[in-house]
Amino acid sequence: MQRTPPPFARFEWMIAWRYLRARRAEGGVSVMTWISLIGITLAVFALIATLAVRSGFRAEFVDTILGANAHVTVYQTSEINAAGQLDRTITDYDAMAERLAAVPGVTRAAPLIKGQIMANARDRNAGIEVFGITLENLRSIPRIADPEAALGEIDRFNDGIAIGSGVARELGVGPGDQVKLISPNGVKTAFGVSPRIKAYEVVYIFSAGRYDIDRVRVYMPFDEAQLYFNREGSADEIEVMLTSPETVEDASVTAALMQAGGDRSLLWTWKDASGGFLRALEIEDNVMFIILSILVLIAAMNIVSGLIMLVKNKGRDIGILRTMGLSEGAVLRVFFICGASTGMIGTLAGVALGCLFAIYIDPIFSLVNYISGGGVWDPSVRGIYYLPAKLELGDVMSAVLLSLGLSFVVTIFPARRAARMNPVEALRYE
Repeated sequence: MQRTPPPFARFEWMIAWRYLRARRAEGGVSVMTWISLIGITLAVFALIATLAVRSGFRAEFVDTILGANAHVTVYQTSEINAAGQLDRTITDYDAMAERLAAVPGVTRAAPLIKGQIMANARDRNAGIEVFGITLENLRSIPRIADPEAALGEIDRFNDGIAIGSGVARELGVGPGDQVKLISPNGVKTAFGVSPRIKAYEVVYIFSAGRYDIDRVRVYMPFDEAQLYFNREGSADEIEVMLTSPETVEDASVTAALMQAGGDRSLLWTWKDASGGFLRALEIEDNVMFIILSILVLIAAMNIVSGLIMLVKNKGRDIGILRTMGLSEGAVLRVFFICGASTGMIGTLAGVALGCLFAIYIDPIFSLVNYISGGGVWDPSVRGIYYLPAKLELGDVMSAVLLSLGLSFVVTIFPARRAARMNPVEALRYE
């Protein structure tokens, strides 16, 4: 009894390989094969590079948000004080901070004084946002205590102020220089409120990694901030840091924080502050993935064109193989191997290029910036100082599965056409 060879037998691979490497004089379509291969490679490369930059952007923005800002801000509703004015300051801030710090999952609860004023150094001015905080709590802010770049000594914080690198650049100051802080709501006199002007020494300059933070943020010792902003015996809010910031919207976490904060407490989370931006990033990610998936599909269609030409040129060979006893399934698998091999090699090459791009994005971007004469990346527009890229296994696998899936699917149709070719018709005019 004659044994039927198994699917994808060795001879099927041999025939497919011969067709793929056939020269033009032998009726091959090596040029179309190379075009298909290059198209798949570039499409997968573009998809992986875009996904890596997308992941890098989100990771960098979230890291700077969580590393330099409160995960949860606890403040109070307004009430009428003894002077008949609306007041939302927190008088029992130490006790409230202790209660909030005792909530499971909270790593730190720090009272804050906040105010927006103007800074002056010689003939330069800048609008700034002042955060009054203790040295101990300042040390616990990752992007401030351990920034990408820093000048001065954070240990001398109680002797002056800490400013962002953007503020320092705007004012043209460095560690040891004096900066005047000017507040319109200053000293109360018999003739009204006069502006408060006081000079402070710059003891520490940080770069948090976000242009909008470095450009406006200034830290001042908590006790000094109370005096400067007329907050004696009170704080504006409590800054809360969590072990797992992603769980900030869980009902159990918010309920525990509200209970610890008291009846008048209100919560403002980092997702409330940046949720719109993160949702916009997510929508942009989905749109970019769809657009680049279409690019991969277009590249895969080149495989169809090449296979159709290959089937047409190899009609005589198909007829001979069929008369020799080759089944329709074997012919289909031969041409499926031709198309799928192109897709697999192109996908692997695209993955390699995409991963290399993500790994070496800094020197590549530096080269592009040098060739273009500089100024390609404007941190005042982008928000961060460099183009980030982060390789994630899920992104790479989605690109691989998309490319291979499309390559395999589009290959089936010309392969079926070859398998259903009538050997008599194929050999009639030979």
